[in-house]
Amino acid sequence: MQTETQLRRKQMDRALRWSLLLFTGFLLVTQQVLTFGPLVEYDKKINSDPKPQFEGFAGFLLRRLDDLGLRGLTATVLIIAASFIAYKFKTWRPLNLAFLSLILLNLVVGTFKLFLGRTKPRDGFDLLHAGGMSYPSGHASNAVLSWGILAYLIYRYAKVDRYQGRLASAGVAAISLTVCVVSLIRHTHWFTDLLGGLFVGSALLVAVIAVDRYVPSKSQLH
Repeated sequence: MQTETQLRRKQMDRALRWSLLLFTGFLLVTQQVLTFGPLVEYDKKINSDPKPQFEGFAGFLLRRLDDLGLRGLTATVLIIAASFIAYKFKTWRPLNLAFLSLILLNLVVGTFKLFLGRTKPRDGFDLLHAGGMSYPSGHASNAVLSWGILAYLIYRYAKVDRYQGRLASAGVAAISLTVCVVSLIRHTHWFTDLLGGLFVGSALLVAVIAVDRYVPSKSQLH
C-alpha cells in the first residue's frame, strides 16, 4: 500500500511529465514562429479572413471579454481570492502558490516576448526582433494560469467534489478560448501567439500544481 509521501511523489511526477509535454508544445510553436513555418502561413490566412464587426454595446462587451486575460485584472482577482483562502484556512500556501505562478508567468512569457520582439497583426506586417511584444500572448497565458490556479485553490481548500472540479476546469478552458477568439476578432494577436500562450500558460499551471502536490499541507482537503 502506498504511503502519503509516495502518493504525492507519484502525483508530482505525473504533473511534471504533463508540464514538460505542454512546454514542448510551446517550444514547437516557437520554432514555427522563428522559422516562419507553415503555422505562420496559417497566421496570415486567419488574420486576412473577414471578421465580424462589433460596435456600441457589443464592442464594449467584446473588450470586457478580452479583459478576462488582462494581466492586471487576473493578478488582482487571484491575489484577493488567495488572500481570502489563506486567511480562512490560516495558511500562507494559497498566497505562495499565487505569487509563484505570477512570478513564473511574467518571467517566462516576458523573456520570450523580449527575445522574439514580434510585431502585432494590427501593425500590418509580421516581423521578429522589431521591438514588438506579440509572442507569446500574455492574455492567453494569463487566462490559463491565473484562472487555473484560482480554480485549483478553490478545489483544494473548499468542499468541492470531483464533478464540481471538472466544471471549474471547463470554466477555465471556456474563459481561455473566449479570450483567444476575441483576440483574433480584434486583430490583437496572431494565431500562433495565442497557441503559444495557451501551451506555456498550461505548462506553468501544471508545474505549480506539481510543486503543491509534492509538499504536504494539512490545510488542504484533497
